[in-house]
Amino acid sequence: MSNSSSDVIVVGAGVVGAACAYYAARTGLSVTVVDRGPVAGGTTGAGEGNLLVSDKEPGPELELALLSTRLWHELARELPAGIEYEAKGGLVVASDAHAMAALRKFAAAQAEAGVTTEEIPADRLHEAEPHLAPGLGGGFRYPQDAQVQPALAAAHLLRASGARVRTGEEVAAVLTGANGEVRGVRTTAGELHAPFVVNAAGTWGGEVARLAGGRLPVLPRRGFVLVTEPLPRVVRHKVYAADYVADVASGSAALQTSAVVEGTPAGPVLIGASRERVGFDRTLSVEVLRRLAAQATALFPVLAGVRAMRTYAGFRPYLPDHLPAIGPDPRVPGLLHACGHEGAGIGLAPATGLAVARQLTGGEPPLDLGPFHPGRFAAAA
Repeated sequence: MSNSSSDVIVVGAGVVGAACAYYAARTGLSVTVVDRGPVAGGTTGAGEGNLLVSDKEPGPELELALLSTRLWHELARELPAGIEYEAKGGLVVASDAHAMAALRKFAAAQAEAGVTTEEIPADRLHEAEPHLAPGLGGGFRYPQDAQVQPALAAAHLLRASGARVRTGEEVAAVLTGANGEVRGVRTTAGELHAPFVVNAAGTWGGEVARLAGGRLPVLPRRGFVLVTEPLPRVVRHKVYAADYVADVASGSAALQTSAVVEGTPAGPVLIGASRERVGFDRTLSVEVLRRLAAQATALFPVLAGVRAMRTYAGFRPYLPDHLPAIGPDPRVPGLLHACGHEGAGIGLAPATGLAVARQLTGGEPPLDLGPFHPGRFAAAA
């Protein structure tokens, strides 16, 4: 039976948990990270590594994303090059003039909120992406969009944090004291003691909250990614059709697909994105893969003759209002949540980690955390 103490226990060794550990350790706290699986074994390992501002409308999530964009830029200088940080920018394209008018309005609102945008007329799209299909209505370039290799980013954040990392240990209980305050966790390997527990368990965040006597209505939202054979750099930016933004904001449980295409430093092209709420069903969906391939080749006809080498599925931790839960649980003293980021967790991880670290130490929040407070779900309990 193991029995060890630290200042804070982070449940979840994905990129959000890793960022929480990193920034907490920088304040001088001792940190233990525990995960039922390996590092980045959940949503993080199934992600594309998106660091996006382009898909977010003005509001709290965009503010969180803009802060994270700056922090990722700093981390890219501090962490090894192996995280594959690439500030390649995003390109959102419109199918016709009508869609372009809507995209222009959306981009103008983003620009007022601090996003850098650049309109690309239809006749100049091929300067930005030579292999794009003809006949599109134009697009907008987003220079702040970037990418990392998510599993490596999580691993390097954990290593840089100096945290004790315990993988393969599932949390079976959250230990509490006489007044309901957190005392640590019990895992399959024993007890770990700390006055603070951070719930960064991704799609399992609702279960961790329940173990502690709290409540978070986290649901899994499945997505597939196609991976092509290695290619020369045929796709320069992260490129997606404007309807992707609507899919991200939708709460529908039904299947939604919209083309997101990007090259990688290693050569393969990644093709997404799909969304559907089917629980934790990992069954391969031929229909989803067919749609993704068709939409990707409609954007980039050059991909029609390229082999898809593999596909993988992941589960985004979805909350009903599409905002993550960041901050103290209103029912359980010492329990903080950092989950529910849906498909944006990799991009939003640094700002989340910094916010949690400030809350752990009584520091000034880096931005208004009110919209992310976990207590917003208490009334629905």
